[in-house]
Amino acid sequence: MSEFKAGNFRNEQGSNGPDLVGVTTFTSPYYFVPPSGTTADRPSNPVPGMLRFNTDSGRLEVWRGDHWATILGESPNLGISTAAAPASSGTGARGLIAGGQTAPAGTVTNTIEYVSISSLGNSIDFGDLITGHACFAPTGNTSSSTRGIFMGGGTPVRLNIIDFVTFSSTGNATDFGDLITSRSELAGCSNSTRGISLGGSPGPSVTNVIEYVTIASAGNAQDFGDLTETKEQLSGCSSSVRGLVGGGSNPANTSRIEFITISTLGDAARFGDLTVARNSLGACSNAVRALFGGGRSASTNNENTIDFITIASTGNAQDFGDLIQGRGIIMSAFSSSTRGIWAGGYISPATGRVNTMDYVTILSTGNAIDFGDLSSVSRASIATCSNGHGGL
Repeated sequence: MSEFKAGNFRNEQGSNGPDLVGVTTFTSPYYFVPPSGTTADRPSNPVPGMLRFNTDSGRLEVWRGDHWATILGESPNLGISTAAAPASSGTGARGLIAGGQTAPAGTVTNTIEYVSISSLGNSIDFGDLITGHACFAPTGNTSSSTRGIFMGGGTPVRLNIIDFVTFSSTGNATDFGDLITSRSELAGCSNSTRGISLGGSPGPSVTNVIEYVTIASAGNAQDFGDLTETKEQLSGCSSSVRGLVGGGSNPANTSRIEFITISTLGDAARFGDLTVARNSLGACSNAVRALFGGGRSASTNNENTIDFITIASTGNAQDFGDLIQGRGIIMSAFSSSTRGIWAGGYISPATGRVNTMDYVTILSTGNAIDFGDLSSVSRASIATCSNGHGGL
């Protein structure tokens, strides 16, 4: 057996320390400082278990063999999703449901509601957006573990505003900055550092633009690159390394799935295809899997299909199961590390906007189960995010 032996260690007084032979345990009342650097400084050939401090995110991270996983060192009190329990009780991943279109057609709301993803139940009031947002074509999981970001939208005039809230509190949104391009029906994704907006409609045209913000600061968005297609009504999700978007239209539906590397700048690349070409779907993910559910296809406005992909690979999506209700125009999804939840949407033609929330266990397959209802009003074109999604 090889041994590690060193004789030049010194203590605080400058005298020699002990030799280190074989398995050695370090104890100290002081501290250990790991290697540190920015996201761009990450080693090009890390080995599993490598530990470093990321100065961009302000957190420790470990290489898990296929991606850098952030080590979260805190858990704010977030509350459980029951009316009897105050928001200061319990801990867990929180999902936010914001804005959207209500009845009659063209009416928008600025309401933000929340749920505790690990529980079941109806949503609870969180606060309000700066202004009524609709036509988000969900901004899907544009958030860190502390902040939720809502970008763009329409009232129906296209907006460039960016709002943010703090997950661990409740209250109204605060101004963050502006998008470069005013647009609605865009997608979003994020890791713990960057929030990304992708595609959408500046009106009347459709765009392939990708922009980003640094979530921990406030300020205007910057150019990231371009999608491989111009499209609106797409949906996004992420791991800590990759951002993904699927579906959309311009004007025909697309089945294309694309991906970016969030920590870099550049254009998106082709990942594969959904099982059904569709728009107005909702996407969510943990660190391993991305799910795409619902939407409008060539055969129906009320798709119930849920697809899944493995984020670290490339290839076509596979069937996961079905939503409780097929719906689109435009539904949204959010997630924790274990659950994916779809909220709201529109069932055409008879039912209209719904307050449905249903969920699945991400690492299994099967049909969705009822989670609860949106409390304030039935709505579509919702923006959602969470503090526990796959990018964190």
